[in-house]
Amino acid sequence: MGNTETASIPEDKWLAVLSNDGSYDGQWYYGVTTTGIFCRPSCKSKPPNRSHVRIFQTSRDALSERFRPCKRCKPVQQQLPDEEWEAQARAYIEAHYQEPLTLSHLADVLHLSPYHLQRTFKRLTGLTPAAYIQQIRIREAMKLLASTHLPVTDIAGQVGYTNAAHFTTRFQNVTGLTPTQYRGVKQQP
Repeated sequence: MGNTETASIPEDKWLAVLSNDGSYDGQWYYGVTTTGIFCRPSCKSKPPNRSHVRIFQTSRDALSERFRPCKRCKPVQQQLPDEEWEAQARAYIEAHYQEPLTLSHLADVLHLSPYHLQRTFKRLTGLTPAAYIQQIRIREAMKLLASTHLPVTDIAGQVGYTNAAHFTTRFQNVTGLTPTQYRGVKQQP
């Protein structure tokens, strides 16, 4: 039905996308051509550029044009329970802990608002996403320190710290030992 020309998107539908108006859910869907993802009008994702929006009457129309359903608003099924969001966040962190991970990046990947991600993750795990990332990084560093002879700076980089001094401070705050001290204790015969 829609195309990527701004003039073809009715103003009421554009305003519904901008305001996340749930009263239109199920009546139509919008796709974003630059991402290839389609959403419900109520989706809380970052507002797209209007010139990249296409309107679809049904989710099947969007799927038939090779748009993928949004992981956040689940336009072809019910939204995920909070426990599933939290599990997806943990799985993503565990798979990507070596990379620079920010709350905004995680929220974008999971199609959540940073506020909702932070609040939900902390409520379910007792930790903020940042504290969980640190926990994973320190755990992995402990394994490397105990099982390899890699320099501490290399280990810091491998577990996602760009600054070895910062890594050493974080490691000591968590374990009570510097990385070198920890290695000495764990590698003793």
